[in-house]
Amino acid sequence: MPVRRLAHAPRPTSPDVPSLPQPRDGAPGDHGKRPPSAAGGAGLRLDIQGLRAVAVTLVVLGHSGVSSVAGGYVGVDVFFVISGFLITSLMLREWTREGRISLGRFYARRALRLLPASTLVVLATLAGSWLFLGPLRFADYAKDAVASAWYVVNFRLAEAGTDYFNTDVPPSPFQHFWSLAVEEQFYLIWPIVLIVALKLFRRRVLLAVPLLALAAASFALNLHLTETSPSWAYFGSQGRIWELAVGALLALAAHRLDAIPRPVAAVLSWAGLAAVGYAAVTFDESTRFPGHNAVIPVLGAAAVLAGGAAAGRYGAGAVLSLRPAVWIGGISYAWYLWHWPLIVIVPAAAGFGEHEGPLRLTAALGGIVLAWGTLHLVENPMRFHRVFKARAARGLSLGLGLSAVAAAAAVFAAQFPPALDGGGARQDTKETLATASDPRAALTELLEQRVEKLPSNLEPSMRDTAYKRSEVYTDDCALTMTGTVQTQPCLYGDTTADRTVVLFGDSHVAQWFPALDAIARKHHWRLYSFTKNACKVSQITIEYNGGPYSTCDDWRAVTLDKIRGMEPELVITSSSNSAKLYGDGDMAQEWGKGQAETYRMLQQGRTRVLTLLDTPWPRNNAVDCAVAHPESLGSCARDRADADPAPEVTEAIRAAAAAEDVATIDPYDWVCAPSGNCPVVVGNTMVYRDYGHLADGFVEALTPVVEDELLRLFGADLSRRPGA
Repeated sequence: MPVRRLAHAPRPTSPDVPSLPQPRDGAPGDHGKRPPSAAGGAGLRLDIQGLRAVAVTLVVLGHSGVSSVAGGYVGVDVFFVISGFLITSLMLREWTREGRISLGRFYARRALRLLPASTLVVLATLAGSWLFLGPLRFADYAKDAVASAWYVVNFRLAEAGTDYFNTDVPPSPFQHFWSLAVEEQFYLIWPIVLIVALKLFRRRVLLAVPLLALAAASFALNLHLTETSPSWAYFGSQGRIWELAVGALLALAAHRLDAIPRPVAAVLSWAGLAAVGYAAVTFDESTRFPGHNAVIPVLGAAAVLAGGAAAGRYGAGAVLSLRPAVWIGGISYAWYLWHWPLIVIVPAAAGFGEHEGPLRLTAALGGIVLAWGTLHLVENPMRFHRVFKARAARGLSLGLGLSAVAAAAAVFAAQFPPALDGGGARQDTKETLATASDPRAALTELLEQRVEKLPSNLEPSMRDTAYKRSEVYTDDCALTMTGTVQTQPCLYGDTTADRTVVLFGDSHVAQWFPALDAIARKHHWRLYSFTKNACKVSQITIEYNGGPYSTCDDWRAVTLDKIRGMEPELVITSSSNSAKLYGDGDMAQEWGKGQAETYRMLQQGRTRVLTLLDTPWPRNNAVDCAVAHPESLGSCARDRADADPAPEVTEAIRAAAAAEDVATIDPYDWVCAPSGNCPVVVGNTMVYRDYGHLADGFVEALTPVVEDELLRLFGADLSRRPGA
């Protein structure tokens, strides 16, 4: 955007500091006119506008579910490089022209460039979420809106991504603001670093030293986080700064880019564009990213920028400078802002599921119209208004005011969440089973009574069902994917009792804790919980994040030794049967062999083992489905025959248990009706809390049923031998 000259003459500057011909703001789609450079440099580089168009189109198509560009998310990495290049160029031009870089003007430009459009989209997305996305997640979306308004939503997303139970939660309609947050966090530190470097170093080459150090540290952290904490690697600014730094480093050498021989520059620009395209069509959700794979689109974008300066009509600019590409590049920022809320909200408003691909794509493409209107009716009028351009303080005040308005609106909306429609009151599940002379028969009767409308007396509430966790989780007794050592005693039940029961497995044994804890207290058993998310009791190595789940293997070995040393009366095991074997081999066969090995290690002396087979899986995230279809819950139910994602694994576990004389319980009869229907609501209680885990409230209601089965198998004093 035009930069206002200071009234005083500029200070003399080092001749080694380049005067650069790239004055434009780095935000996607900046469409302001170029001010004259200090040296009267060339005009606007249309190829950069075209590269913006490529980047935003890849992101939109990838997010819309177009499978041929499943790696379209690399468009964000392209934006990062462009941003680092252009904004660093802008600051260096200001230093060359005026002998200083005004931080106030810099941040005012950023505020005027980004906040009018982003505030509009935040408010519109908040309204759409309230109207169409239901009450269950609205409180979270309101928090995301606040975080987006203040450009810190990437930290919320990174932290949420470390929660094992968030893997199947619908994406936030504000999720795309993460990339803007990363950029702004970079620009909180980079202008200051650059100013200090310009004051300390007179030789241009030395300006790269702090930037190289920053980039190297960030890239190393990116590699580490991609292996250990993928959500922080993806959303965290710490591991993304190097991508913007690559663009900034290129800006330091921009005065030499015109000297690249034209044939070399042409090949460089085409190769860079090809690298971006290669990443977009070959990467997908299974690709470890960012990690080392991010180097391909990042260096590809840098090559397009570097080669485009001298390539002329023979370079990639011949395509990137075409009028349609330049036009899309001009609205790319606003299109990026609008496309994701439209993808999330429009299918929900139309009554379709989140995977309605054609509608998602149509909605995202419709964002082009909103982007054009936003550019001409909101962005440019406010950005170029003389009232705000005249003084940096006014621009900053406007920016802060807009962020405050968006955040305040989100906080206010959160106080009035949308209502959850439902039907009349239903039979109290917990009370019915607790007072029944035959809890199992009473449960079967409840399962056969189909519930089509959400009960008005739903207990626990839908939000408590989805968000509240049992003590195993609040006490940090369920280890995360990276944990190997359980630091808490994790002792429950009657802690002074003589007889001991151990829970051992992953979250699918931890889900039974509410019932087992109540039973242990009633019958005076000590109850130890040893669980780790997604870690199977079978002696197999499964895949995690593209590699071996080695922390699971380590934890399992340590825990087995600990349990054997305790010599408990009973070990209750269970695992989700959904996993991918690491390496070659038949999954069911290897699982069965590993399961039998674990049984042999545990079932020694007085210790007996009980395996709870995996529970039936719902069709999708049950609580979100119920909220989306409160008057047709049958559409969320599943048939028993389709509810096991890996029946061959279940049979292998059965066979291993039979071979090792291990008792088994099949919980399908506790969750599915004899007719085969597996509902999401029984009586007045949600059966599931997400996709794959029983709800704590339902497990509590099942306590009498579970108790009867345990006493039948082992007796109140745990001395009975099943089958004896």
